[in-house]
Amino acid sequence: MRKIWIAFISVVVLSFVVLIWIGTEVYQTQPPIPEQVIVKETNSVVYTKADIQIGQNVWESIGGMEVGSIWGHGSYVAPDWTADWIHKEAVYMLEHWAQKDYNTAYDDLDVEKKAAIKARLIKDVKTNTFNPTTKTITISQVRWDAISENIKHYSSIFSEGHEQYAIPKGALTDTEKLGQLNAFLFWTSWAASTNRPEKDYTYTSNWPHEPLIDNLITDDSLIWSGLSIVLLLLFIGILTYYYLRNHEKGEILEKPGLDPLSKLQLVGSQKAVLKYFIVISLLIGLQVILGALTVHYTVEGQAFFGYDLSRFLPYSITRTWHTQLAIFWIAATWLATGLFLAPMISGKEMKYQVFGINFLFFALLIIVLGSMLGEWLGVHQFLDLTTNFFFGHQGYEYMDLGRFWQYVLAIGLVLWVIMVGRHLMYAINKKDESRDLVIILLVSVVAIGLFFFSGLMYGENSSLPVINYWRWWLVHLWVEGFFEVFATVVIAFIFSRMKVISTKTAGRVSVASAAIFLAGGIIGTLHHLYYSGTPVQAIALGATFSALEVVPLTLMGFEIRENWNLLKSQDWIQKYKWPIFFFIAVAFWNFIGAGVFGFLINPPIALYYIQGLNTTAVHAHTALFGVYGMLGMGFIIICLRFYSDRIWENTKLKRAFWLLNIGLVAMVVFSLLPIGIIQAYTSITQGYSFARDADLLYSPVVQTLKWLRMIGDVIFSVGIFYFCWFTIDETLYNFKRKKVGH
Repeated sequence: MRKIWIAFISVVVLSFVVLIWIGTEVYQTQPPIPEQVIVKETNSVVYTKADIQIGQNVWESIGGMEVGSIWGHGSYVAPDWTADWIHKEAVYMLEHWAQKDYNTAYDDLDVEKKAAIKARLIKDVKTNTFNPTTKTITISQVRWDAISENIKHYSSIFSEGHEQYAIPKGALTDTEKLGQLNAFLFWTSWAASTNRPEKDYTYTSNWPHEPLIDNLITDDSLIWSGLSIVLLLLFIGILTYYYLRNHEKGEILEKPGLDPLSKLQLVGSQKAVLKYFIVISLLIGLQVILGALTVHYTVEGQAFFGYDLSRFLPYSITRTWHTQLAIFWIAATWLATGLFLAPMISGKEMKYQVFGINFLFFALLIIVLGSMLGEWLGVHQFLDLTTNFFFGHQGYEYMDLGRFWQYVLAIGLVLWVIMVGRHLMYAINKKDESRDLVIILLVSVVAIGLFFFSGLMYGENSSLPVINYWRWWLVHLWVEGFFEVFATVVIAFIFSRMKVISTKTAGRVSVASAAIFLAGGIIGTLHHLYYSGTPVQAIALGATFSALEVVPLTLMGFEIRENWNLLKSQDWIQKYKWPIFFFIAVAFWNFIGAGVFGFLINPPIALYYIQGLNTTAVHAHTALFGVYGMLGMGFIIICLRFYSDRIWENTKLKRAFWLLNIGLVAMVVFSLLPIGIIQAYTSITQGYSFARDADLLYSPVVQTLKWLRMIGDVIFSVGIFYFCWFTIDETLYNFKRKKVGH
């Protein structure tokens, strides 16, 4: 066991050394924000640093990543503004020179003349004119003319609205803010089209794919993509061998004839947790409703079956709330599970535990409702930019809530760590065979509390590469990293208490699985940052280590499946059937959603062409709900099963389980994946901007595929209804019971 702990500690320490090193490179080599942008021929200043930075704040205030995307990160209905800007700028300049030199359209020129004009465009756009002494960027007059046309175009979109982009009229009407927003969009396109100093690729490693300026995939992306695929096969082989070699070595347990937990006495603090499950069920229902509205905007743009809903709830708000509520209810489920299991692990109830649980409950309500109201006010431009940053909409996917609400949530997490951690410390001091299992659980609990603070590491005027770096620390390391370690250990603890696996084996497997997962997961954070203004090292390390992320929970699922087969003949195990089924579903979706569909977009060669397309939505839905959502639901059911004193009528749970899984499959197979494949083909053959263009997304074939999503959505929504119905009914029954252990 000591060797496993040494491996775990070594993996964590060395991985963070590498991740922090990349962070220093991000800070030092990020695209510069110039003090001034100057037109070469006239020496006139067209943009200042303040214009660009304030423009970023304006972009954040209107919803940021919930209104199209920047550098491929964001929503899918509106264009990627960077790619769209570059393409429109290039087309304008080519047409200008074709008319000036040959008095004809660019497309009508012969091959030689096209090549000559294209070469002029590439030299104009890709030559890095940033002067590190004066900190200025120089652009040509013709490029400024192209930029001026873009300014008119984008100002019209955000002020007059654009139905196909789901942008309502009056989204942004302030003339000064429109100018600043365009300054920011120009800077993102400049960084994506201008070569790094002394390099033959741009600050975003030639992303987006734009043939007009020879933005083509780099050699580094190709090389590391190939290596990542080889390493994936190698790691799967090694881990499968490890599993087959070691999974039989645990202690042989006598099959219990009776439920080992049948005499479990639950305490007052566990009853206090029950109200979380009611609120979580309501949040799940609200999230699904908002998801339906968000998807419908992709069909009608501004309306909901003819009603102009966007006046009150624009797409940017419904999508913000949809994604944010997913994080809220899933995280709340896991946190509630920690509070519920803490007295079971320690064997006693600590002082003031009920008070702390009630305090966190009301804090959760305040954070959810307050952040949602702030985001609505921010997007509707009722807040100034600084107030919006703290109380409104930060503009970054999965962490849209204002900084003030992040502070409150951080304080709540610290309190949660203390409340759960003191129970775990008490259990560790017993020094029994569960010690290793509880220690790794404590490590995950502390990490969950600490790593949320990574989302506070940037400021209001931090640059986009820096914000993205810390954003993925939060989204990937917090949610996909240490929450997943926490989940693995909790499942192992539950099954050890049920005598399905021995406590000693559960501890050994949990620490080993955490080491294996984090070996890929920590440095694998970088696979989100290939083309975000980061250095090429992010591509090399991200591609290499993200290949290792998939396996541990899948192997845990195989272990659960095996033990279910061993014990299904026992009558008592039937009472835990549906929690176990939800955990098995987690293993399935971990392999399909996080594994297959995750690796579909993880290699640099894939992400280069399909980042921000519906292929990303495939991964997001199957991994976020399929893994973390199913896991959260399984936790709720197992907690209720421990507490309930009545025999369950399982019809609602059975329907919920199968409808959720069938609906998720249908959603992907009938709609998301086919649309993603069409977009991917377009991106590869024509250029990224065409894959996000309204002409493609509103074509008859794609529109039909969007409507077909209703099949999966309806099935899935009915499953949600049955799950919430069961959860609320069972929770209310148990809440009314008066007999509670002390």
